[in-house]
Amino acid sequence: MKENSVGLTSTKYFKLKGPFTLENQEHLDDVTIAYETYGELDSGKNNAVLVCHALSGDAHAAGFHAGANKPGWWEIMIGPGKAIDTNKYFVICTNILGGCMGTTGPASINKKTGKPYGLRFPVITIGDMVNAQKALLDSLAITRLLTVIGGSIGGMQALEWSVRYPQMVFSAIPLATTQRHSALAIAFNEVARQSIMADPNWHNGDYYEAQKPDLGLAVARMVGHITYLSDEAMRNKFGRRLQNKKDFSFNFDADFQVESYLRYQGKKFVERFDANSFLYITKAADYFDLARQPVSDPNNLTFANAGAKYLVVSFTSDWLYPTRESKTMVKAMKKNSLDVSFCEITAPWGHDAFLLENKRLDTLVSGFLVRMSQEITDAF
Repeated sequence: MKENSVGLTSTKYFKLKGPFTLENQEHLDDVTIAYETYGELDSGKNNAVLVCHALSGDAHAAGFHAGANKPGWWEIMIGPGKAIDTNKYFVICTNILGGCMGTTGPASINKKTGKPYGLRFPVITIGDMVNAQKALLDSLAITRLLTVIGGSIGGMQALEWSVRYPQMVFSAIPLATTQRHSALAIAFNEVARQSIMADPNWHNGDYYEAQKPDLGLAVARMVGHITYLSDEAMRNKFGRRLQNKKDFSFNFDADFQVESYLRYQGKKFVERFDANSFLYITKAADYFDLARQPVSDPNNLTFANAGAKYLVVSFTSDWLYPTRESKTMVKAMKKNSLDVSFCEITAPWGHDAFLLENKRLDTLVSGFLVRMSQEITDAF
């Protein structure tokens, strides 16, 4: 275990009291939220940092669970002396509503039937995820957040937090994200969802007591994984190199390294993720739109109620959420006279660049948090 790790951690669970009302006006009677915390809340309660994960993440963002060798999904960013320094900040990370890593989702037991929800789980939004996180923070008596940070769908949550609870969010760091999905992003998500629903083992979402739609979910992950990489990354990593072969097999085996890699990623994914959660979370991402109303210039109104200070970061090779979408976001923020910093980081790895070690990103996040810490202390 590395010295600059938060060390051993454990996942905690919070049960919401009473029914939880969703944006579509449906209700969940029982909601459990899985979360982890690192560091200590200071006496002024001004150092809380909420970390929001992407599609397939969980509450285990840093440190190690007992008996496990794999660290949290953002171990490179969170810990003593790291960009999100747990010697300075109190860090909270939750598994999102609709997930399958401890928080209530379609695989959870519906107490009314005694069986998993499946498709009887109501359709959720990014706003619902944020409201569930808000309920957890209320239980922890956290009334202010120094910052909310996240990449991809986590970045959507950070943006949603900043406009939904402006009095609570002092700053936000949306990474490799967008304020609304493009047709291209929706299209990739729909192909992935259709691959799950076309699997004969899906059974309209009721597969929990039988064979699961592993093939469909694996293909969905393969489709998604392509969007997380860049042409340059795939070209450099794989090219047209063959996988343990001297010549073509002249059948439908995985001849090329890139084929073998995608099949491996798909197989690994089905071992830890629920197919229905994939459907629900990608649908929530497709529904996400900060403007939410057909106005002539939605970008001028998107951040009208926000008061947070922003650090927006994009990556040159991210074609899923390209830099132009971040620039549109920044323009909307500036139209509303918000304090916003923007940086496009040169990186060849595509959309997943925010999850990989990057000194430039570390410096930006660390410096921004130091400035925000001073400003929040001055303000309160």
